[in-house]
Amino acid sequence: MNRVDNISAGMEKVRALQEVDIPSLEGKCSDEEWKLRVDLAAAYRLIAHYGWDDLIFTHMSVRVPGPEHHFLLNPYNLMFEEVTASSLIKVDLNGNPVDPTPFITNPAGFTIHSAVHMSREDANAVIHLHTPHGQAVAAHGDGLLPLTQTAMLVRGDLAFHDYEGVATDHDERERIVADLGTRNAMLLRNHGTLAVGTTVGEAFIRIYFLERACQAQIMALSAGDRINNPPQGTPEIAAEQGMAGLKLAAQFLAWPALLRKAYRLDPGFAS
Repeated sequence: MNRVDNISAGMEKVRALQEVDIPSLEGKCSDEEWKLRVDLAAAYRLIAHYGWDDLIFTHMSVRVPGPEHHFLLNPYNLMFEEVTASSLIKVDLNGNPVDPTPFITNPAGFTIHSAVHMSREDANAVIHLHTPHGQAVAAHGDGLLPLTQTAMLVRGDLAFHDYEGVATDHDERERIVADLGTRNAMLLRNHGTLAVGTTVGEAFIRIYFLERACQAQIMALSAGDRINNPPQGTPEIAAEQGMAGLKLAAQFLAWPALLRKAYRLDPGFAS
């Protein structure tokens, strides 16, 4: 199948979908998997809360522990504000659902996420967004500039991947992997942003800093040409601080606080 055929096949499945009840999977999967489901569902709700969703078209995933390399992905036809722990789809490396589900997966989501999960044992969670600010910086020839502390904290861990069309071609996976290398954030040129982490929280904090940096850059550049560049050497210092600091913030500070926020917004995500 070529890219157009893949998209057409997916739309046929969408037409066959009707509104369905989502039975709870709590107690029907391992405690470890259930915690991952709750974390990932919280991330979907938080992305919607911050206005970073793109209808149904962006995606986040997390690896399920075990030798099978299964991972959880969002149902293609749910808004992020509708995603729950039990509605997430467990798929294998070929994109096939592991358990019966009334939903379908996003073929582009599978291509990008399976590439990273297959190649990086430390990349347990992957977040990919299409925000206007992220796309604007991804389309800018200079990429992310060291204009703010936020940008400098993530810029040293940033990779780039050139646009190849809607990501439904599995051959693109090798090039995504090669371009990402050992880095934990990426600008997908003319497309959007991506971040990985050993946990959902770690990936979320990285994408948060990357998106905020992109937003600040667009705002700064639109304010005129009197840009104040940081002193020589300080971007490199901040990059080193970010490599260690963001991981610690995710583990002990920011992600636990964000989980509490998700429960305050709507505890139904954890069902």
